[in-house]
Amino acid sequence: MNVLTVQNLSKCFGKQKIIENLNMSVPEGSVFGFIGKNGAGKTTTMKMVLGLLQPDSGKIHVCNEPVFFGQTKTNQYIGYLPDVPEFYNYMTPTQYLKLCGEVIGLSKSCIFQRSQELLSLVGLNGAAKQIGGFSRGMKQRLGIAQALLTQPKLLICDEPTSALDPVGRKEILDILYKISGTTTVLFSTHILSDVERICDHAAFLNEGKIAVSGTLAEMKALRGHDSLLLEFSTDKDLQLFKKQKPIEPLLLHSEENNRELILHSRDMENVQNCLFSVLALTGICPIKIELMEPSLESLFLEVVK
Repeated sequence: MNVLTVQNLSKCFGKQKIIENLNMSVPEGSVFGFIGKNGAGKTTTMKMVLGLLQPDSGKIHVCNEPVFFGQTKTNQYIGYLPDVPEFYNYMTPTQYLKLCGEVIGLSKSCIFQRSQELLSLVGLNGAAKQIGGFSRGMKQRLGIAQALLTQPKLLICDEPTSALDPVGRKEILDILYKISGTTTVLFSTHILSDVERICDHAAFLNEGKIAVSGTLAEMKALRGHDSLLLEFSTDKDLQLFKKQKPIEPLLLHSEENNRELILHSRDMENVQNCLFSVLALTGICPIKIELMEPSLESLFLEVVK
């Protein structure tokens, strides 16, 4: 089952097309990375999913129910964390979650139980100071707790790690990964390493359309070429290896860094056969030979060319 389905979605601002015929599905139980450059239309898409922005055309379904602009019925299934969450800075985390729980009609016992569980989950159970004194990372963690208060089927996070330091990013990613067993997570980002760390599904947004989508394994399998890394113990061995006649054609698509040589090819089997023949003939022994897994970064750069 798909928690979120977007079909033929389009949106223009004036004459500028932001989203054009966008199609995307987010499977239940997945951690889904919505990837695109800054300004690609990720936030615009999310606002249409939340019913906060009216599409020019297309359909959106959340938990098999249609989303309509200005109506919040489907938002009962959604928790939302904006890129810059706002709070009442004079409140403590417990006071803020109590207010949020009262606004949405939760019982006092439910608010107390959920607040304790969620503050523990995001690592703020011991934080009694006012929110105004929180770091950016602490505010993001509190925002996740607030978004999870109603136990949503889908948690949508808009660029949750973009302005955080490495420690803050790790904390947020760990939380998103931890809740994936009970809540489907969709988060937008342009930080590809974050996606590779916790996501099992992803989609690339480019020029208003989904260019590539699927599981991470499926997307990496689309990579136009594979790469093989060789590391030599001395610069002399590297230079001798590069001078061999069968190797010269392979150097047309290669990268060199100190004593490392990375060979790129669409026919990796031929590269390996050539490589091991040359090594056997010359007696050169690299200290490392690694067939490199295709990265999301290399695929993304191909897609957005």
